[in-house]
Amino acid sequence: MPFAPLLQRKFKTKVLLLMLLPVTFGYAQENVQLADKQSKQNFPNFVWLISEDNSKHFMNLFDPAGVETTNLRMLASNGLVFTNAFSNSPVCSVARSTLITGTMAPRTGIQYHRKITLAPMPTGLEMFPVYLRKAGYYSTNNNKKDYNAVESEEVWDESSPKATWRNRPVKEAPFFHQETFVGSHESRLHFTKEFMQSHTTVEPDSAVTLFPYFPDTPTFRFTTAFHREKISEIDEWVGKKLSELKDDGLLEDTFVFYFGDHGGVLPRSKGYLYEGGLHVPLIVSVPENWRHLVPSDVPQRIDGFVSFIDFAPTLLRLAGLDVPSQMDGQPFLGKDITMKKLSSRDEAYGYADRFDEKYEMLRSVRKGKWKYIRSFQPFYPDALHNNYRYQMLAFAEWRSMFQEGLLSGEEAQFFLGKQVEMLFNLEDDPHEINNLAENPAYTETLVNLRELATSKAIAIHDLSFFPESVMVAEAMDNPVAFGKANRDRLMRLIETANLALDQSPTATAAVKSALTDSDELVRYWAVTAQTTRPYEPAFRSIISDLKSDSELLVRWRAIEYLGLHEREDPMRGLVQLINESRDPVEVLQVMNSLVFFRDHPAFDYTVNPKDINPLSVNDEVKRRIAYFADNW
Repeated sequence: MPFAPLLQRKFKTKVLLLMLLPVTFGYAQENVQLADKQSKQNFPNFVWLISEDNSKHFMNLFDPAGVETTNLRMLASNGLVFTNAFSNSPVCSVARSTLITGTMAPRTGIQYHRKITLAPMPTGLEMFPVYLRKAGYYSTNNNKKDYNAVESEEVWDESSPKATWRNRPVKEAPFFHQETFVGSHESRLHFTKEFMQSHTTVEPDSAVTLFPYFPDTPTFRFTTAFHREKISEIDEWVGKKLSELKDDGLLEDTFVFYFGDHGGVLPRSKGYLYEGGLHVPLIVSVPENWRHLVPSDVPQRIDGFVSFIDFAPTLLRLAGLDVPSQMDGQPFLGKDITMKKLSSRDEAYGYADRFDEKYEMLRSVRKGKWKYIRSFQPFYPDALHNNYRYQMLAFAEWRSMFQEGLLSGEEAQFFLGKQVEMLFNLEDDPHEINNLAENPAYTETLVNLRELATSKAIAIHDLSFFPESVMVAEAMDNPVAFGKANRDRLMRLIETANLALDQSPTATAAVKSALTDSDELVRYWAVTAQTTRPYEPAFRSIISDLKSDSELLVRWRAIEYLGLHEREDPMRGLVQLINESRDPVEVLQVMNSLVFFRDHPAFDYTVNPKDINPLSVNDEVKRRIAYFADNW
């Protein structure tokens, strides 16, 4: 039975003070005593080795076409390989915020990348290392954090490029250490044509297998081969860290988690809710002295689903601590977790909102082999411009080929509008190409997953149904409390947004009624829903009247609708909104439409970029302005 001593963190001498105080952590002991002679220490150690921007598709342990990773295979030989592990978000700050808080980002106001403003932690909840530190853990981070929530001073003993478990003042103290490998980050693929011509990849370009939606060009082959080199570098880094733990005699007491911080980073992965953006590699090495805390023998492959919201609760459970009720995840290792319970887990939830200056709102549900994606603005293509993404030569070349009419079928999907609902059978279609949502044979599956996604949005009080400008202005003092207080309103917004899924006369009447509702956000979502629904001439005059609405957000959506469905030039109206708003978040939202209409090949709308003179700007607005200046 593990003990729970409260170890004093700061020692000026080598003397270890043990306090005989009662504690009430998860495995409550009556009294804290000196370490049992049969145990080397009272708590297991934890090490998180996190690699940036790589999905499970590039490692042989998870995919037959992946790179062989000797050190990761060695790690797996003493532990568990999770074949269905998921980031809840396909981008850094949101994924890492989910990990550190154990919460669904749209519930706690941390769902936008990059953050406009930091969200406070939910009342009564701390980032999980705080609970470990209170139990005597030495907590370190080397070096990336990138959190969208306010971080207290109690989270880390040290967070720096030099942080390591080796710096703990008391060597007997248990520790939690997380470290990030940055060599696989997206920026590593922002190479020049000159580099591509001069660098010879370890694996020949001709030997790589391209994803089926990529054009077969030298640029895509080189980019894929070069990214695979980064996977080998990840493996070398993991081997180095394991050697350090072995040299320190710590492997028998240390759970080592290796995982990617989300998917990526080839085009159509990072930033998107496809499997390439969410499905991450996860290996948990189980230490000899703590194997009683896992539900199976090792090595073992685990097919049960786990998500980033589950990682914080899992570490707390393994440490014998209570899991705060404010966390959304559930432990997948630790006391009382059985193999039956772990194997029965078959659901994962994903969210994608703003990435830098690019807006879109999507939600996904994975249940077993089925994947459901709900797009709330499906008229925006996946390829909608983001300055950072298009620094990658493969991204830029892909778009140029589309604009030149060189792509069709699977290779062109990325640049076309999406359907409001997407349904994929991942056993038959692992690359999510064949949308089954409109196939009558799968209606029951579609409806079940739709209802599951809607119920999740209601349960977590999904704050993204309040546009970001509204959320920043009204909710950020206490996002969780705001969501609870506005639950009834939120349900109306969700109900209105879901009219996009219904083509019946009853739904048409409901949209018409919602367009004149007293709640401006109901009107906002009504226009958005009708923009998604098939064109109906009867809506032209109704929505045209909304160009004079009292709420700027409604005027924006009305202009967008008329530009899409009526070919009424939206540019002057959008620029007018941009120039009159005093809210930079509002400005950024409207700029999304300006870029969409400027880039979409179906339209021939133009505007002089010199006419764009917003009163309020932030960094994201500046990126959009730079794009207009360089590309109009």
